[in-house]
Amino acid sequence: MSSLTNPSFSIHGVAVSSGIAIGQAHLVSNALLEVVHYQLPKHLIETEIDRFSEAIATVKTELEQINHSLRKNAPAELSAFVGTHLMMLEDKSLTEIPKDIIRNEQCNAEWAIKLQMDDIVEQFEQIEDVYFRERKQDVVQVVERIIKALLGHPSQLSTEQQMSAVSQERKLILVAHDISPADAIQFKQHNFAAFITDVGGVTSHTAILARSLNIPSIVALQRARDLINDGELIIVDGHLGIVIVSPSKEILAEYKLRQDQWELEQQKLKRIKSTKAVTIDGVSIDLLANIEVPEDVAAVKLAGATGIGLYRTEFLFMNRHDTPDEEEQFVAYKAVAEAMKGAPVTIRTLDLGADKQANSDTAVNCANPALGLRAIRLCLSEPQIFHTQLRALLRASHFGNIKILIPMLCTLSELRQTKLLLERAKQSLRKESLPFDENIALGGMIEIPAAAINAEAFANELDFLSIGTNDLIQYTLAIDRTDDSVAHLYNPLHPSILKLISMTIKAGAKLGKQVSVCGEMAGDPRFTKLLLGMGLQQLSMHPSHILSIKQQVLHSQLAELKMQARKVLGLTDIEKIELSLIKFNQIH
Repeated sequence: MSSLTNPSFSIHGVAVSSGIAIGQAHLVSNALLEVVHYQLPKHLIETEIDRFSEAIATVKTELEQINHSLRKNAPAELSAFVGTHLMMLEDKSLTEIPKDIIRNEQCNAEWAIKLQMDDIVEQFEQIEDVYFRERKQDVVQVVERIIKALLGHPSQLSTEQQMSAVSQERKLILVAHDISPADAIQFKQHNFAAFITDVGGVTSHTAILARSLNIPSIVALQRARDLINDGELIIVDGHLGIVIVSPSKEILAEYKLRQDQWELEQQKLKRIKSTKAVTIDGVSIDLLANIEVPEDVAAVKLAGATGIGLYRTEFLFMNRHDTPDEEEQFVAYKAVAEAMKGAPVTIRTLDLGADKQANSDTAVNCANPALGLRAIRLCLSEPQIFHTQLRALLRASHFGNIKILIPMLCTLSELRQTKLLLERAKQSLRKESLPFDENIALGGMIEIPAAAINAEAFANELDFLSIGTNDLIQYTLAIDRTDDSVAHLYNPLHPSILKLISMTIKAGAKLGKQVSVCGEMAGDPRFTKLLLGMGLQQLSMHPSHILSIKQQVLHSQLAELKMQARKVLGLTDIEKIELSLIKFNQIH
């Protein structure tokens, strides 16, 4: 269709994976919108329940086949996400309760599973933590797959669609309300170039998957699927978060040039993989990686990270009805420590909350979970669970360079209780003659404004500090970045945020304690030079961001950056700070 009959226009969303893709839109149906409600006569109820059970079995088979088809060198996230969906299919809340709904309401299976999904999603909506609230999308994705099986919809691209894209020498760009990891894996195998979705956030599984595959991706486009026609030529700008629909010849030519330049830059970045991250004036900067499961270590090594700055242990506790015992945790921590061969491995203790415990049946209702019993608060209230984890961490420390990181510290009392429990765990291991690192480093997350303001007191009692910018920004600005009505106010460059970060860095420097940043800011090249100028010398990020951050480091001269950073910290207007940052990033 020509641009004359279908004028070019753009849609704006949230960029979650950089790059530029040009290709043919492939619209994926939203099965949830096709669900209708109808009553069944009593004699057909058991038949309907059998139909539901068959759909569950079909989806299980599909996911198992996808898992088995993964290449050995595929990113660890792929198998982990598909495994999560398989585990959900073992949960009675999805496999048994809908059967009760069918019996009690005499309704069709599609309606029953949708009712149950709505109930589960409502429970997830009560979770304040961004990452865990977005896990509701996993439930939605699994249910949509079940509904597609019930409706008889194909889960893969048809041969005709694949041949159409190939014959036109265009790559396919998936346009959907949302994309499950399993669907994304399948589409990736069919000349798939990019993801764009109506919903989602920077920490959704779709976003994490897109980053691990280095596929341009934009989420939160709201109505992309309604506005784009199937087969229409579109451009996905994963840098700016813009989708251009039916571009003019001039725009298309411009973006093809940008695409070539981007791909050339990516090839150049690979050349610095083995280059040490050292500034022009000879200061070494530690670039570490964030991981979620032991299998992620492969990506850490591939990116050339100097260690692991954040290992999120809560993934061991999720999607199960029990808590992992000491041995299971020990094996996981030991595997990472040994794989890193002496490089630092910072492991964060359990960062779950009362609203998101391993067993949802025993979860405690909380009016405002983000401000309630979570992270270290929960661990201190459940000392046996904490004791088990601390013993596992200490035992694993014998096999590598492990550091322990405590999340969401707010008061020195919490820290001192934690140190007491750590000492008790050490004592118990000594009694059993089990070896561990007697001098294991203990650090604290600075992600609450109160902790940042009191950073010097924490630095005095800890071995290192790690700034969690995601929560620090949300707590300081009172903004939920997944809430569309206020998301535009979420800004890392707010002068209050910069001051809190600066205070923490200065507190560490004064007492000779290492300070790192492990939030989204660490992996964003726009902020690298500013953070270096503020005195930061250690950053931890998703492995896929390390090379682009290293490039910024190699083109930085700290003496000049520090002088400019002081000027930025003196500004009180966000717009002026943003303008200043543009000039800041031009400094070499």
